[in-house]
Amino acid sequence: MLLVKTKIGPSKVSGIGLFADEFIPKNTWIWRFKKGFDIRVDKNYPDNLQEPAKSYFMKYAYQNNKTLNYVLCSDNARFFNHSDAANTHCVEDPDDEDTANVASRDIQKGEELFVDYREFDTDPFYGFEKTVD
Repeated sequence: MLLVKTKIGPSKVSGIGLFADEFIPKNTWIWRFKKGFDIRVDKNYPDNLQEPAKSYFMKYAYQNNKTLNYVLCSDNARFFNHSDAANTHCVEDPDDEDTANVASRDIQKGEELFVDYREFDTDPFYGFEKTVD
């Protein structure tokens, strides 16, 4: 669940992006898994889906690289784009098995939010061509 004000819009990197809609100070928690809001399913779940639902799920969900469970964000957090030099990073969440996302530096209102998919996803570029920073 997103913990800061954001909006989505056209990204210069890839399709739709997630943008800060307020100033976000360094080390601010930006996203964390919220049971009952976000969805967590076991590693075999996608095998039970038919197209086009499976393609949608695989595009927007991520597979936790430690638990192998899939997580689908129920809000616009699914529009975080990847960057090798992301302005956010993952940290251990003391209250959950998934990592949380925090600001790596001060982020200005209107700035696109990026995360390094490799920090948390088993197949970070499923269905995408990786963009070069």
